[in-house]
Amino acid sequence: MTISLRDLLGRRGDPLQLEALTGEVGLDRPLPDTEVASPGLVLAGYTGRFLPRRLHVLGETEITYLSALEEGERRQRLERFFSYEIPCVFVTKGQEIPGEMVDLARVKGVPLLRSRLKTAEFYRRIKPILEEAFAPRTTMHASLADVYGVGLLFIGKSGIGKSECVLDLVERGHRLVADDVVQITRRGSDILIGQGHELAGHHMEIRGIGLIDIPTLFGVRSVRQQKRIEVVVQLEAWENAHDADRTGLQSLDTTILDVPLPRVIVPLNPGKNITVIAEVVAMMHLLRYSGVDVAAAFNERLIRRMKEKQGLREYLQEDYE
Repeated sequence: MTISLRDLLGRRGDPLQLEALTGEVGLDRPLPDTEVASPGLVLAGYTGRFLPRRLHVLGETEITYLSALEEGERRQRLERFFSYEIPCVFVTKGQEIPGEMVDLARVKGVPLLRSRLKTAEFYRRIKPILEEAFAPRTTMHASLADVYGVGLLFIGKSGIGKSECVLDLVERGHRLVADDVVQITRRGSDILIGQGHELAGHHMEIRGIGLIDIPTLFGVRSVRQQKRIEVVVQLEAWENAHDADRTGLQSLDTTILDVPLPRVIVPLNPGKNITVIAEVVAMMHLLRYSGVDVAAAFNERLIRRMKEKQGLREYLQEDYE
């Protein structure tokens, strides 16, 4: 996914408070990088470590420095700056800009935009916008629900019962995030955020009934717009679930967008209450997150008791009285 300067200008709520000083020049050009930097040293003459593909921000210090230069020297510094392949230049605090900067930017085809925000606030607002736009993303055929605050991603073959399971969870007071199509975005290095497709909204397809509108049927509290994915629940037909764990000691995982996630295989057979099992999966995840591993603790107690019994047998065997 890419983002252009026109996208920033037309962003809902105008979070960056931008105005284009060079008209339509370069507004549809996709931005090449998420890094935002100040080119202060370049304007001062040092270009040794200059990275031109970054988005460049001129704050009050840079504009004051340029205004203090003689006109000829200022133009020379700006010509050196605009000689690089620069994607765009932002000027903060609504400052007045030297006329030659606007002219050179227009000639070189570099979009020049001004924001009314202070420099620190501009950095704070633009970074999450760029990180979201450039974040790795994928789409999966799955269903996502918020169960006790845990994001459960239900996967399995078409018709296995993912939607029906999530519908039952919603009826029990949990929340639907997305059904059938889940758009997944990686935030940072280890966080996956799932949400539904904007056209599908919070509709579900239930075979035999058709499309249903979850917030209309169950209220606005039955849905949420996005949720962190924390556990993958794989629904399998009973005869195919050869890897299903029976003790909880076996740790399964899967990888989505290079992020490892715990995976639980749930075999399905007639009469099985998959909804309650999903709730238990969420609660077990919360226990493990708080440092409680029920299966490991039980196994440790069992081994300790076996060792105690073994010690008693050895003692009795050596008792010759």
